Amino acid sequence: MSAGHPGVVSRRAGAPAAIALAPILYARHRAEDLARIAEAAPGARIVLLGDDGTPDGPLDDVEVVLRGSSLSGESLDRFLARAPRVTWIHSASVGVERVLTAATIERGITVTNGRGVFSVPIAEYVLMMLLAVRRRLPALLELQRERTWQPLEGGELRDLTVGIVGAGSIGRAVASYAGVCGARVIALRRHPERGMDAPPDVDEEPLPVPPRAERVLPMDALPDLFAASDFVVLALPVTPDTEGLVDERALAAAKPGSWLVNVARGRLVDEPALLRALRTGPLGGAVLDTFRDEPLPASSPFYALPNVIVTPHTSWSTDRVRARSIDVFVDNLGRFGRGEPLHNAVDARAGY
Repeated sequence: MSAGHPGVVSRRAGAPAAIALAPILYARHRAEDLARIAEAAPGARIVLLGDDGTPDGPLDDVEVVLRGSSLSGESLDRFLARAPRVTWIHSASVGVERVLTAATIERGITVTNGRGVFSVPIAEYVLMMLLAVRRRLPALLELQRERTWQPLEGGELRDLTVGIVGAGSIGRAVASYAGVCGARVIALRRHPERGMDAPPDVDEEPLPVPPRAERVLPMDALPDLFAASDFVVLALPVTPDTEGLVDERALAAAKPGSWLVNVARGRLVDEPALLRALRTGPLGGAVLDTFRDEPLPASSPFYALPNVIVTPHTSWSTDRVRARSIDVFVDNLGRFGRGEPLHNAVDARAGY
């Protein structure tokens, strides 16, 4: 996001005077990461931030911010009020709903994100869950706990239709992995005329096969996608247009016995409507990695439903994502110093 061309920062070339680093991926920065950042921006002063944005040094000369998921929008705005020279914020996460704050937009601060970093881990998670449900892993584990020997008949992925809502890097990766297993793929996106084609993101891991979809539908065809899909995978950002997208109407159209898989954001879903669809149909179940309120309270009814798999927002988490996250930031830090356009620039109007 910028006042001019996306990814272009209006400033003289050269390393930033100071860089503020918030914890990314729920962890402090490693010594090797700090060394790489220092090498990419010679002479820049490093300011470390706490989870709430509290700095360990002055902020008056900070030009660049590396933001982690733990830094809320409110904390970011408080930080920006004390850092008048910030011109670029890099979000380690893909979702930027807590970065595109009033202060960020008003000041025309360029925003980039971690697009491409998490695509393969999340696609692997989705594939794992499709196989687990299709081959009845939860029931098999329950039989093991009961010490009962009862073979169960499962199904094959090649007989499934997987509906993917969102055709960004994550949606395309899910389409690739599902396609490898022979599943039929249909997709939903704002610009259906573009199909599933897109250039790979910076540092995006190679996909097993090019992503393909038999049909790519416009956003207003969400009920049609639910009606045709055995699994619906949410892989789109939260924006004013998509918040609450999966509502009573969409869920009522779901194919009987189908499953919802949410690896995006909890705010995409009307949770009371989802609970009703899980208890009384037509949904057969749901895999939920993200919720409106996180951590999910122990009192949540989702924990108790036998047809729900709850995971603690971990679909992205592997032992390789931290290095890839730093790769993207360091590459952009070099481009920032040379006065070149930044990769993974966010369009503030679209929200991603």
